[in-house]
Amino acid sequence: MNAVTPRVFVAATQQNDGKTTTALGLFAALGKRLGRIGFIKPVGQRFVEVDGKRIDEDTVLIDQTYGVKVPIEAMSPIAVEPDFTRKYIDHSNNDFLVRRIQNSFDRAAWEKDFVIIEGTGHAGVGSVFDLSNARVAHLLRSKVLLITKGGIGRAIDEVVLNQALFQKEGVEMVGVILNKVTLDKFDQVHDFARRGLERLGIDLLGVIPAEPILTHATLGQISKQVKGKFIHAKSEGHASRRRVNKIIIGAMNSNHVMEYFKPGTLVITPGDREDIILAALSASSMEEDGRALTGLILSGDLFPHQTVLDLMRASNLPVVGSPLDSYAVANSIHTMTVKTLPGDAEKIDRIQQLIDKHVEVDRLLKKLA
Repeated sequence: MNAVTPRVFVAATQQNDGKTTTALGLFAALGKRLGRIGFIKPVGQRFVEVDGKRIDEDTVLIDQTYGVKVPIEAMSPIAVEPDFTRKYIDHSNNDFLVRRIQNSFDRAAWEKDFVIIEGTGHAGVGSVFDLSNARVAHLLRSKVLLITKGGIGRAIDEVVLNQALFQKEGVEMVGVILNKVTLDKFDQVHDFARRGLERLGIDLLGVIPAEPILTHATLGQISKQVKGKFIHAKSEGHASRRRVNKIIIGAMNSNHVMEYFKPGTLVITPGDREDIILAALSASSMEEDGRALTGLILSGDLFPHQTVLDLMRASNLPVVGSPLDSYAVANSIHTMTVKTLPGDAEKIDRIQQLIDKHVEVDRLLKKLA
C-alpha cells in the first residue's frame, strides 16, 4: 500500500461534529499550499446512488465541489447498508474489506500531493465489523486530526476518550479542532480549552465559531424531511434552494401571524386554514420576487378551497404539502441534521473562509511531516 503520499485522517468525537465541514474547507486550504489533493471516505453510513453504485454522500459533495478526478467508487469503497452488520457477523470477510480499503486508498492517492481521509462518527464507530475509525487510520498509516463540538469540560473529556482508542491502535493524534463554538463564549472557550488540552499534551489547532448559515436548511431539504412534495413553485429547483432562517406555526389570528412574517421565514399551517394561507400569499405579493417569505407548508394532507388554490398557484410563494400535522412538521425540522449539499456555493464559500481564518493549517502540516 502507498506509504509515501502525505495524508491526514479527519475524525470526530461524535457524529455531526463537523468532519465533512472540516474536510471541505481543508481541501481548498491544502490545495493552495500543496497542489493536487485527494480524498477518500473509507467507510460511509449515508449513501446515494451514483451510476448504479452506492456512494457516500459526503464523497459526492467533495467530488462535485472540487472535481477530484478519481473514480468516485475509489473514494467511497464501503457503504454500510442497513443489513451490512448482520451479514458481517454471519460471514466475517474482514480481509476482503481491508484489501478493498487499501486498494481504494492507493487509487485515491495516485498522482496526488496530499490525501484527506474522512472518518465516520467517533473513534469506535465500525468496531462491530472490525473497521473502527481507529483501526482504519492504522491500516492507512495516517495520523489523526480530531474534531469536537465546542466547549471546555465535556469537549476535553470526549477528546481524551477518543484519543485512547487511537492510541490502542498505535495511531498518533496530531491535534484538535473545536467546532461550533458560540460567539458569546468564543474567547473564553478558546483560552480555557487550549490550556486544558495543553495540560494533557494535546495541541489545539483551531477554534471555529458557530455559523448560522450552516445550520439553516433549504426548502428542498425540509420538504424531504417532512415527507412533503411541492404543490406549487414557479421553479421547483429554484424553490428547493431557498434557505429557511426561521419557522412559525400559523395557529393564531391571521392579523397577528403577519407580524411574524419576515424574509427567510417558513410558515407551517394546516391546509384548511385559509385565513393564514391568504395572509401568506398577501405578504408574498408585496415583494417582487416573493421573498417576503421563504415558503409555506400545508400540513395534515389538507387543502384549501379551489379558489384559494388558484390564488396560490398564481403566486410567487413556493408551497409544500405534508401528511404530518403542524407540530410533527415543526418538530421534524427542529431535529433534522442539516448537511451541506453539492452546489450550495454560499455555504461552501463560508466553510472555506472559516477554515482559512480559524484553523492553523501550516502548523497542522508541520505536525504531519
